[in-house]
Amino acid sequence: MAKKQIQPAGVFAHHRAAVTTHYAVMPPEGILESRIPGIAGTTITVQTSRQMGAEFSQVMLDIQENGGMEQAWNDGKQAFYYVIAGHPEVEIGGEGHSLRPGSYAYAPAGTPTRLTNPNQEIARVIWLRKPYETVDGIAPPAPLVGHQEDVEKVNKHTQGRTWQHLLPDSDPAFDFAMNILSFEPGNYFPMIETHVMEHGLYMLEGQGMYLLQHDWHECWEGDFIYMAPYCPQFFYATGWSRASYLLYKNVNRDDF
Repeated sequence: MAKKQIQPAGVFAHHRAAVTTHYAVMPPEGILESRIPGIAGTTITVQTSRQMGAEFSQVMLDIQENGGMEQAWNDGKQAFYYVIAGHPEVEIGGEGHSLRPGSYAYAPAGTPTRLTNPNQEIARVIWLRKPYETVDGIAPPAPLVGHQEDVEKVNKHTQGRTWQHLLPDSDPAFDFAMNILSFEPGNYFPMIETHVMEHGLYMLEGQGMYLLQHDWHECWEGDFIYMAPYCPQFFYATGWSRASYLLYKNVNRDDF
């Protein structure tokens, strides 16, 4: 009779992931690799998509040397790129741009765009896609390329919590916002927010406790959180250093 096999520690699958009707918490270690035709030499992990109920998609690209989009990409959707690491290059409408950590780029809907990595170091890039919601009398926005360090930090509501608007905050041509929120240790929201906008949140640095619905979730660098419209939310920065996250939300449209 064979000896009884003893299962290793962790067999009961303790984890931090959570997927509900109103929110999802997606630690990177649990997201399996995906493949997208036309993108080579790249590890692709999908953080959120329409299958989750989101009206946008967000993907993490880890692009190896000479990897990336094999040709200009044009699926009719607008796109936003944010560089976490490395030095990739993006071509928007035939114009090339060299990027570095903290760089970002916006490509209007229908604009051929190609993201590649000519360097030996792996380039890690957040890629967000969303159909554009047109408005009569308002022209769509033009391409935009910038860097986080050049964007003003604005205090809102409380000291020790700053906003950086990577896309123009008051321009109605944009139907979504991409902001970086930063919290000094011990800082927090001035209220529990419950509003019409949906969110996609990527933790850039630090750690904290996030209240979603009635549940607290500890999150830190590399985690992704999806919040559906009207999901109650609250953040409290913990740890010894600043906590920052990149935040998507849909704005400037009367689709409610």
